[in-house]
Amino acid sequence: MEIKTISVTRRGAERARAGHLWIYRSDVSEAGKAPGGALVSVRDAHGRFVGRALYSDRSEIALRLLTLREETIDREWWRARLRAAAGRRKGIECEADAYRLVYSEGDLLPSLIVDRYGDCLVVQTLSQGTESLKEMFVELLVEEFAPRSIVERNDVRVRALEGLEMRAGMLHGDAPGVLEIVQHGVRFLAAPLGGQKTGAFLDQRENHVAARSYAHGRALDCFTFNGAFALHIAPACESVTGLDISAEAIAASRHNAELNGAANVEFREANVFDALRELESAGERFDTIILDPPAFAKNRASVRAAARGYKEINLRALKMLATGGVLITCTCSYHMTGPLFQELIAEAASDAHRRVQLVERRIQSRDHPVLVGVPETLYLKCLIVRAIE
Repeated sequence: MEIKTISVTRRGAERARAGHLWIYRSDVSEAGKAPGGALVSVRDAHGRFVGRALYSDRSEIALRLLTLREETIDREWWRARLRAAAGRRKGIECEADAYRLVYSEGDLLPSLIVDRYGDCLVVQTLSQGTESLKEMFVELLVEEFAPRSIVERNDVRVRALEGLEMRAGMLHGDAPGVLEIVQHGVRFLAAPLGGQKTGAFLDQRENHVAARSYAHGRALDCFTFNGAFALHIAPACESVTGLDISAEAIAASRHNAELNGAANVEFREANVFDALRELESAGERFDTIILDPPAFAKNRASVRAAARGYKEINLRALKMLATGGVLITCTCSYHMTGPLFQELIAEAASDAHRRVQLVERRIQSRDHPVLVGVPETLYLKCLIVRAIE
């Protein structure tokens, strides 16, 4: 089949050659008759080859680059990319049976997500290009990994930017229902067809383990969701209280605590902002506090408002943190940069009249690899700080 050619501006070509995988619509100078979802050849204003890419005729991200080489992109090429991504996860299966098998741009498979939950795979095809190849991806995943079931969780808003409908359902095998997964010895329930994201949040997996190594005494886990941080640190703590505004999340957390026999953990349904104010006013003190909120900054325009929210919860946490205590504080907002987030923690510490040490800077787990040259692949930041005065 003939591959259409799309011409891009000098700026677009330079962006690609510098290592980014996206070329925006504003840098497409000539798209010809290339249909949305097509594999295309990309050339610069002088006709020089730039790369091969998936084209979208709806999104502001018009081109998602697959390679800078003049190579054939066929079924076996895709198989090799999937195998390479899986190979880079070697060893993780000894730690957890739930992790990200393919991380889109981070694995040079832009707009394709594949998560593993035991013998169930969950797929997201987030652009016109990967959506058009979905049937092939399912076939390759069956051939390579022999899963019992493959679920699609294409019920995410980003697909609307591609002109794609939102849907969730089965692509292969029988519906998995609620599954039990294990991460670093802690048992959880996950629902690939109905839970958050693709069934659970997988990107904090290694941060849960790091938190356990610092946690002690009386602990508070804010925005606990399914209790992952709380249950990982429970063996190191005297007591752990988990807070979340969602009644469904609290019910799941309690069930997970029962699975693990965690008798020193309790979960309470509460608005975390209100609860932190009340706990501070009551003079409560904690040796370990975890803040893992949802993304406050959904876009660049919301960063200022998000910063106020992050500062407030960190200020209140630092006021309640015992001397020698640790704060594990996170942001999953891409637009909240690492330096800005650290600056907010410094301001919160100053306002709380506390001296704190920065013990660790962490990011998302290694099954969510950051591709150098594509800053959008780095979104999760986690700081571990200790109060010394």
